[in-house]
Amino acid sequence: MAETVIPEGAAPQTPQTRQERLDYGRSVIEAVNSEAAQQVLPALEDVSPVLAEQVLIGFAEFYGRPQLSPRDRQLVTLGILTALGGCESQLEVHVNTSLNVGLTPEQIVEALLHSAAYCGFPRALNATFAAKRVFAERGLLPVGGAEK
Repeated sequence: MAETVIPEGAAPQTPQTRQERLDYGRSVIEAVNSEAAQQVLPALEDVSPVLAEQVLIGFAEFYGRPQLSPRDRQLVTLGILTALGGCESQLEVHVNTSLNVGLTPEQIVEALLHSAAYCGFPRALNATFAAKRVFAERGLLPVGGAEK
């Protein structure tokens, strides 16, 4: 799978209007997971439109930075959400995003397995079951190359 390229925009440190930051954040989230953008952002508009804007600003300020590729950012995100626990809905979104930006199911499973050593089996199991739901939805089960 080809590496996802973040749309060109001003560097996060470049002063811009709030609307320009929101527009850039929207272009970044659309590049890595347009489905999440189309579901999550509208779902927030009638309850917390400010939170929806903050999500976009986060994508502009963090995901849009060039120092890590979208693929590498997703590995970090999977590890953090697994360690936090209780983030299975967000894990499902980020497993989808991870697949979109070039991680394979095998690499995702390996990252979640690796997390068991640092954050425990219950959290690694919950994260793996969240990933399994996404893999099932996308027709990616059984995960090939699952080795003992």
